[in-house]
Amino acid sequence: MFTQRLLRTAGLAAALLAAQLAVAAQAQTALPMLHTEGTKWLAADGKQPALRGVNLGNYLIQEFWMMGQENKSVGDQCTLEAVLDKRFGYQERQRLYTLFRDNWIQQRDWDMLPKMNLNLVRLPFIYSVIEDEKNPRHLRADAWKYLDNAIDEAEKRGIYVILDLHGAVGSQGWEHHSGCAGKNKYWDTPEYQERTIWLWQQIAARYKDRGAVAGYSILNEPWGTTPENLAVVMGTLYTSIREVDQNHVIILPGHSKGIDAYGKPSEHGMRNVAFEMHPYPGHFGWGKPGLAVHKGWLQCVGEGDNVCKWKAKLEDLNTAFFVGEFQPWAFMGAENGGQVMRVTYDTYVANGWASTAWAYKRLTNHGGQGTGTWGLVTNAPGVKIPQLDFNKASLADIENLFRLFGSVPYEPQQTAIKWMNSPTPPTPFAK
Repeated sequence: MFTQRLLRTAGLAAALLAAQLAVAAQAQTALPMLHTEGTKWLAADGKQPALRGVNLGNYLIQEFWMMGQENKSVGDQCTLEAVLDKRFGYQERQRLYTLFRDNWIQQRDWDMLPKMNLNLVRLPFIYSVIEDEKNPRHLRADAWKYLDNAIDEAEKRGIYVILDLHGAVGSQGWEHHSGCAGKNKYWDTPEYQERTIWLWQQIAARYKDRGAVAGYSILNEPWGTTPENLAVVMGTLYTSIREVDQNHVIILPGHSKGIDAYGKPSEHGMRNVAFEMHPYPGHFGWGKPGLAVHKGWLQCVGEGDNVCKWKAKLEDLNTAFFVGEFQPWAFMGAENGGQVMRVTYDTYVANGWASTAWAYKRLTNHGGQGTGTWGLVTNAPGVKIPQLDFNKASLADIENLFRLFGSVPYEPQQTAIKWMNSPTPPTPFAK
């Protein structure tokens, strides 16, 4: 009897190991190139992938609220860069930013994503990650370090990457998340638009044959101009990228007023494209976090904006959709947040949409998920992130803060992990 149990146990262990090795081998296989046909995202074999993802915010372009450093004197990346240049010099600033980026996203973060049943990341970056800001139209010596590494680490785990120009040179809006708050110089400075064309052509040349790159999100939230001018400028950018890369999905950014100014892409000679919008039910004046606002959006209840209206619009335009940002779990409590997160992804997948929530990681001064932060992971309860005054903090304190970002114990959103892996989807709106 004991021998039989031992053999059964050994056989189970061997089967489990074989399954793990099979999964690992599959993840190591190069991912097939994606494309769009009409409203569908498709793989090369014609199958529709279920693209569920998250944004790696605050990694290659900083948003100070995401790391417990929000204040009035230093509130965007450009301001911090100027402060560090003045206090320590340009080269030291470069070293500090390398330290920051090397710690914000590490192996433990890449390993966390499959646990959440995610297979897509949107990688926001500022132009100066690639272009030498002191020598325009020239690559930095380390231009491809972070994009290459992200694509490699993602592909090892069977995860696609959407490259997102989150901060163009000159800034494409007034908001801090374009890198430089209060600027909005991109639209009336031809030089900046031409440098952005150059930048995307460099990116396209490097990754045109890389299947793990799901697409190019060519400009984040470009709200500093009119919808009509946006459509014209993005049309030029589309054409310039296509001169280099015929393969990848080009994602056309929506305006805060929508996508109507583009018209039907196929009638303008565009192919293999998707539209991008950022619906945030429960936030930014769209109701408040809770089941009701998400039910209205996802199940098309009431007179407000909803998934059904967007599905009809996209079918009329015969164009695919990328929900580049949304927030389905924050401030609703762990259980409701985890359930609504799963149902939101399921709804988008059922419509054939790709989607990436904002955001993977948010660290706070006091730690803990509480009723749900904007991060799928945050620092553990009681593990504090100190808030620095970068105008006065010592070099050692800044270095220690940046290292802490890579070593701080995490508290993942456990109910999100549970529901994202549940074979039976939840029914939060049946309550």
